[in-house]
Amino acid sequence: MMSARSRELNRLSACQVAAGIEGGDFTAEDVVQDCLARIAERDGQVHAWTAVDPEQSLAHARQADRSATRGPLHGVPIGVKDVIDTADLPTQMGSALYRGYQPRFDASCVALAKAAGAIVLGKTATAEFAGTAPPATRNPLNLEHTPGGSSSGSGAAVADCMVPLGYGTQTGGSTLRPASFCGVIGFKPTFGAYNMAGVKTAAVSFDTLGLIARSLDDIELFHAVLVGDKPHRAVAGDNAPRIGVCRTHLWDQAQAETVAAIEIAAHTLSRAGALVEEFSTPQGFDQLTAHRAAVNGYERSRGMAAEWFGSRETLSAQMRDTCEVGFAISRAQYVQALTTIEESRRRMNQHFAGFDAILTPCVSGEAPAGHAYAGDPRFQELWTLLHMPSISLPTHRGPNDLPVGIQLVTRHYFEQQLFDVARWVEARLR
Repeated sequence: MMSARSRELNRLSACQVAAGIEGGDFTAEDVVQDCLARIAERDGQVHAWTAVDPEQSLAHARQADRSATRGPLHGVPIGVKDVIDTADLPTQMGSALYRGYQPRFDASCVALAKAAGAIVLGKTATAEFAGTAPPATRNPLNLEHTPGGSSSGSGAAVADCMVPLGYGTQTGGSTLRPASFCGVIGFKPTFGAYNMAGVKTAAVSFDTLGLIARSLDDIELFHAVLVGDKPHRAVAGDNAPRIGVCRTHLWDQAQAETVAAIEIAAHTLSRAGALVEEFSTPQGFDQLTAHRAAVNGYERSRGMAAEWFGSRETLSAQMRDTCEVGFAISRAQYVQALTTIEESRRRMNQHFAGFDAILTPCVSGEAPAGHAYAGDPRFQELWTLLHMPSISLPTHRGPNDLPVGIQLVTRHYFEQQLFDVARWVEARLR
């Protein structure tokens, strides 16, 4: 029989970790030790973490092993994006302005995870203020390529088996894009489903916490903890879904690998029994990209008012440009964009009648080479601005043998339906 120390427990899913600890196969301390060993081995190249305190993590693991209270995430290590407050690790926002900044309290999402038994392993790297100036993080599948952003560290850490679960945030595509580029699963719920207290906001009309994991079971488990549900782990049944294929007005921006991913997925799912039909978007949908830019710029600049007026010289060139453009957007332009987007949300929900989910591009292609550009967010941001739950699955590969994810989207508050469809789809595209 293999000992716990020889199993590479860092490679287990969160569900496997929780079950193994509950069954006495190994301890939370064993799991944390293996995760820390992986970080020590790889993070000098990947740069996924901004703060890790091994002694503190191990102390929390030993405390968990002594505790009689067993929540659904008992002993499961998690990574927390560094725009999310933690009471015992610094929250530095990817900015020199916040170097060493130590909040007094955990963000709501961190407190909920801890209450369920999770162990915060550390803080994962983020683009500056969850914007576009990237951190030093590399794609663990190919260090010469971007991991995506802005939840760069969480995507890379989960993909490299440093931790089974990671928090991201998504204002445009900051959870699903790194998940796609790094070959893991990214999930964004309906806007407002997860409490944002203690998270540095970017654009308050869009900001949503996101989850990154290596399995759908883990996404469902993490989601249940955050919304107060009992964990529901469905199996991929035989009830074939009705899926709409939505290429969007950005289809001409899709690279060959994304085009292939969508076309192959649609064909394969149809042959497997799904009712696959074209999904045409409501009139005016092609204007949403411009309206989203107006709302994002207006809200981001004002969300950065203290940093802009107090210390703008310390901001990156990208953030200074964002603030300058955002402060120039008029209130009338902002309100018009908001009004149009709100109407589009209502129309899209109605337009969804009869479909269980839509299949749509997640990214323009595989992870770009280099580290200055984290990739095009527009395929993800369409659904973020519409407040619809979405999930990315790493189903295909690009010309450099890097992952290319597909995106599944459903109606507001239908997260469980999305999980069920994703499981059916994953089983047939695996």
